[in-house]
Amino acid sequence: MRGLLVTIQLTFFSLAFGLIIALPLSYGQVYGSKFVKFLIFVYEKILRSIPEIVILFLIFYGFPRIGIRFSPFVSCILGLGLRTSAYQSQIFRGAILSVKPNQMHAARSLGMTRIKAFINVIFPQAFRIALPAWTNEFTIVLKDSSLAYALGVTELLREGSYVIATSYEPLLIYLFVALVYFVITITINKSLGKIEKKLINKGFKMEENII
Repeated sequence: MRGLLVTIQLTFFSLAFGLIIALPLSYGQVYGSKFVKFLIFVYEKILRSIPEIVILFLIFYGFPRIGIRFSPFVSCILGLGLRTSAYQSQIFRGAILSVKPNQMHAARSLGMTRIKAFINVIFPQAFRIALPAWTNEFTIVLKDSSLAYALGVTELLREGSYVIATSYEPLLIYLFVALVYFVITITINKSLGKIEKKLINKGFKMEENII
């Protein structure tokens, strides 16, 4: 269970770090200049094309070559966070584009700046749209946190290997580890699903049905 706590911490901090990066990226993809969009495109292509384990190794073993050292735990958060930022930005980009452009025009006509209109008008609607896909991204990050095993982080899988070393029951222990991942995934998905239902605005898409 100590390993489970570390796994939850890795998942939470990685998602939060990725979200902090993803929101400006998604904003830039929709409202940025061509140059900004190109830079974001390159950033996402690189991170989405490199295997997660390679990103972790580059951060943990590569950065010390230039005098920057991170602990295994921090390296995993950085690696997982950077990778999920690329995917989360796509999730929110699609959600932002799903909000009708006249929402931004109306907010600007009231004297709001583009950023203020985005924060107060566009993003609250986009967040509701993005939540189901973001829930899937949570599941992916949770499972990818097991790669921290490779850097020596004592997360759920590594703690399981320690138990195996003393109990000599690999099948039983790995099945239990798999069960824990399954229970966490189902629990979080159900919880986020309830939040999604509470956030639904019943009149949100009413105008689409008007002839």
